[in-house]
Amino acid sequence: MADQLVSLLVNGRVGQGGNSTSPAATDLDVDIGADDSAYTKTAIKSNQNTVEYKLKIAGSNTNLDGKSIREAAFFDSNDNMLARLNFDAIGPIANTSDLEIFFILEME
Repeated sequence: MADQLVSLLVNGRVGQGGNSTSPAATDLDVDIGADDSAYTKTAIKSNQNTVEYKLKIAGSNTNLDGKSIREAAFFDSNDNMLARLNFDAIGPIANTSDLEIFFILEME
């Protein structure tokens, strides 16, 4: 199962929405609009039943400038949203820093 998840997780994005979202949602509530190529995405199987996914965007990205980030989502190659996380606002991010989001999935 962990191997399958590693192969599924190919895209990620951050946004400004932060409230509860509908279970039927297919995208972030308020995407910042950065291209997928602006993100560095890493998915690894860290042990038998754990997958670690890292999403990183440079603070110098103009789509991130002056914004507070409250949500992150992860997508498969068909742009189907696999998970969305909302959290207390982070930011604004300095343009000399990077924003990194870590998502750890453990299966039993």
